[in-house]
Amino acid sequence: MADGRAQRDDDTPVQAGDGAPAGGVQRALGLTLASALVWGVAHLWAGRRVAGMILLGLFGVLVIAGAVTTALFRGDLVRLALQPSWLSAFAVGLLVLALVWVTVVIRSYQVARPDDLPTGARTAGAVTVTVLCFAVAVPFTWAAHSTYVARDTLTSIFRSGDSNGRPVNTADPWNGQSRVNVLLLGGDAAPNRVGVRTDSMTLASVDTETGDTVLLGLPRNLENFHLPPGPARDRFPYGFTGDGAGTPGLLNEVYQYAEEHPDLVPGVTKNQRGPELLKATISGILHQRVDYYVLVDMRGFADIVDAIGGVKIRIPEDILYSRENRVLKAGYRTLSGKEALWYGRSRTNSDDYTRMGRQKCLMRAVAQQADPQTVLTKFDRLAAATKRAISTDIPQELLPAFMSLSGKVKNGAKIDSLQFVPPLISTGDPDFALIRRLAAEAVAGGPAKPSTTPSSSPTASASRSPNTTGGPSSSATKPPQSKPVSLAATCPS
Repeated sequence: MADGRAQRDDDTPVQAGDGAPAGGVQRALGLTLASALVWGVAHLWAGRRVAGMILLGLFGVLVIAGAVTTALFRGDLVRLALQPSWLSAFAVGLLVLALVWVTVVIRSYQVARPDDLPTGARTAGAVTVTVLCFAVAVPFTWAAHSTYVARDTLTSIFRSGDSNGRPVNTADPWNGQSRVNVLLLGGDAAPNRVGVRTDSMTLASVDTETGDTVLLGLPRNLENFHLPPGPARDRFPYGFTGDGAGTPGLLNEVYQYAEEHPDLVPGVTKNQRGPELLKATISGILHQRVDYYVLVDMRGFADIVDAIGGVKIRIPEDILYSRENRVLKAGYRTLSGKEALWYGRSRTNSDDYTRMGRQKCLMRAVAQQADPQTVLTKFDRLAAATKRAISTDIPQELLPAFMSLSGKVKNGAKIDSLQFVPPLISTGDPDFALIRRLAAEAVAGGPAKPSTTPSSSPTASASRSPNTTGGPSSSATKPPQSKPVSLAATCPS
């Protein structure tokens, strides 16, 4: 076979296509398919041993390198997959590998194909090889495209460097702290509304060793709080009054007020003024560090839910669409993005505080159901929705550390929730000493004791945040929740 020809039983050489052109093209295609799976098979059959061994050796190196890298450096692969420069290199590498693989397929067919094929067999062979080339190239092209989309998503959402543009110390991502505190915000931006009101504000304090998390929820209608020292405190020395007329402002107004008044946060760029002032304000209210923030636009959140195919959740009682006079029926439901938005935002027959609890349960359900298979199969749509929905100041360099931490949170870590709502506090006249003490105890994991400081009536701010139906608030009859409770226990299942 050294000269690439077939042999008869009497050792008389014949051309591979003699007397059986159909069999010749079938054998050539079979060898080409084998070479697409293992490089060099067709070349070795044709007697081109040097080229065949080189191709086989290269293929073996690729397989071994891939297996060893996956087995020994899986953690590093995750880290590299979250770095835009490596994603760019990987995408280019995939395209180059696809080009090489297609070249091997084409050349293998040329080597194995008989020279005297009829026109029909030659055409059929060429078409079949073309289809095989597409079959080889499509997975690589899809992977390269997905890699590019991932890079574009990362660079669109996460900046490089800290808030001042300085390099981040990735060797100590948490700056020696045992916990990292991330402010989770839900904004209500919409085409028919001006600005952003942060109707959902929760500080997630995460133990960096165990992933155990405490969620500290603040109500949107909290009043009589102070802004941080500096230009903001100078403007409002006796507490925030957003309208400037002496009426107490609400906590959910701080974000947009800062965006409209850059002098309150000098040196901070547009679209970061609101987050910076709100982070500092909530840090003062809770007496807890606020390291980073993540803002999820509510309409964008609906797009994320649709991108993962809906969210499964149990609704304990019917929830009315307040504007459309439709009902989310009680029971196990798979909610669309729009329905999930109403589930999290509706105050009909309930109140702000019941809604806060539903929002946390909704976030928990989405996080649980956004499994790797769902993310991979719907990656493009999910990435596009995420770019529209999320803004944050978490640096790109810390993404590997946060990815590792999120794995701990998702895989068995304890998640507790403490909401500072009536009757635990009065939103119109908050007991900030009580809020700070309970927050400190919740984060430290110590026992919380009943407050000895009297609070004013929970209805003090009713005029600023009325029940939309005029009915009784479901939280008014419940005993105060003065210590964190498990989110798994409080969310319907």
